[in-house]
Amino acid sequence: MDADGAGPVSAVSAAGEPRALDQGRAPTRGRRWTALLLLAAAVLVVTVGALSTGYRRIDLEALRSDPTSRTIFLEIRLPRVLLGLIVGGSLGVVGAALQALFRNPLADPFTLGVSGGGALGASLAIALGLGGRVGALPLVFVAAFLGAGCAVLLVYRLASVGVVLLPGALLLAGVVINLIAASGVLLLQCLSDYTRALQILRWLVGSLDVVGAGVLWPMVLFLTPGIVALLVQARDLHLVAVDSETAASLGVNVRRVERITYAASCLVVGTTVAVVGPIGFVGLVVPHAVRRLFGEDVRVVMPGSLLLGAAFLVLADTMARTLLGAAELPVGAVTALAGGPAFLWLLGRRRHASLL
Repeated sequence: MDADGAGPVSAVSAAGEPRALDQGRAPTRGRRWTALLLLAAAVLVVTVGALSTGYRRIDLEALRSDPTSRTIFLEIRLPRVLLGLIVGGSLGVVGAALQALFRNPLADPFTLGVSGGGALGASLAIALGLGGRVGALPLVFVAAFLGAGCAVLLVYRLASVGVVLLPGALLLAGVVINLIAASGVLLLQCLSDYTRALQILRWLVGSLDVVGAGVLWPMVLFLTPGIVALLVQARDLHLVAVDSETAASLGVNVRRVERITYAASCLVVGTTVAVVGPIGFVGLVVPHAVRRLFGEDVRVVMPGSLLLGAAFLVLADTMARTLLGAAELPVGAVTALAGGPAFLWLLGRRRHASLL
């Protein structure tokens, strides 16, 4: 099966490159760079639009002459857009890596139990009224990261038999841990007062509401090694997505690829959940869109999902803070409203194609 689960792969070239039945969808090096440049241009356009759009319109003249506009831009709007780029790109590349690793188009960053553990940790901190900070990080973020880490360790333990990691058991354990954590969050909401229950609900929906860039730098320190590790694995994941036995015959250490991909994905998702809450559908839908636009090659899909995920989340956040004027929607609600129907449409297209 290929990375999208759409069909078999016919052969492997002498250079160790999978050749799909549809040769026209295997991009040359030039087409890969063209695809990435187009996506980078989309990120640039969306970023410029997001920086200039909001309840208070800010242009270059306002930045030069108006101290209030300058403060809003530097302390609120710019950090928020940067956070959207970082989180959206992170979730996109993790989704592409997991779908390739599991050869399952329904795999996404939150099927690992990370979101459930992070949500439970953050909800516990909010319910206990832990409003302090550890360095530049609020205790809610720290509790969410610790909760995500505990969930990751538990899921990994349940899905491991000796040194072998069972992908099917991994997905199942992640889903069950998420369900258990969701029950714990619901219990905490019921036991908390109205204000704290509302805070828990707001965090669970996901938000990019941030003031200043203080939280961005610690976040980048955690995310960078994880994202780099995933991108370095792109060629090996490209072969694993075709067939694990074929990949092993070509010299790929499949078990090592599985462990690195899983660990890096959990680090990246745990960090993003701790900072912005569980924002769904980015890692699920974005890789599908990249594959539909530029083909199945994982070496394009992964960096392409990094770029498109960044653009998608910033665009969703721009809509969230402008659709209702002075009011603001949670960005997680916008990604769900946009990503859910898009994913159902993609499933319908795949089902129709399989019946032809």
